[in-house]
Amino acid sequence: MTRSRKYGDAGQAFPIYITVVAGLLFLAFAYLAVGQAAVNRNGAQTAADAAALAAAQNARDQLAGKWVEDVLDPTKWQGDFDGKVPIEPSCWRAEQLAARNDAQASCSSPDPLTYVVNAQTNKTVGDSVVPGTANIRSKASAKAVIEPLCTFELPAEDADGGALPRLTCKDNTSWDLDPDDLTDLPGPEDLFDVHLAD
Repeated sequence: MTRSRKYGDAGQAFPIYITVVAGLLFLAFAYLAVGQAAVNRNGAQTAADAAALAAAQNARDQLAGKWVEDVLDPTKWQGDFDGKVPIEPSCWRAEQLAARNDAQASCSSPDPLTYVVNAQTNKTVGDSVVPGTANIRSKASAKAVIEPLCTFELPAEDADGGALPRLTCKDNTSWDLDPDDLTDLPGPEDLFDVHLAD
């Protein structure tokens, strides 16, 4: 007596069904691993961006403070705007912000108005079906620059020695500074812009 062909076909299809399901599960876990890696990479980039901006903003605030100290001596203004004045190191702020984002950072300042940060997450990508990812930590880098926003012209030598130059800043905002009344001075955000750069 021969077996019904109907049942024979069903028996042959079952291993194929199992193989297809297993393949789909593997793909799902692989996509999950890619997603985990992407989330971790985004965390590293967020940490690097925040750290670089924090270091640059700290330096900007110090440069603005130096300008306030030098406000009665316009010959020193350009040095303040170019960052060519002594200020305290600012990379500690990068390390602080990276730690708040659960990462570690190394920071450098290739010139007075630029901060470069390399960050690495403390968390690993984690276990997945992709071999070798369990101990991988994501890395990212960011660069923040401080951009002076104001220009000025020094007065002629025969001009009134007490007069201060007009400070022309972004969006044509002008500051006519009175040496006898320095209560209304531009703030750090008026004098400098801080932004990420490629």
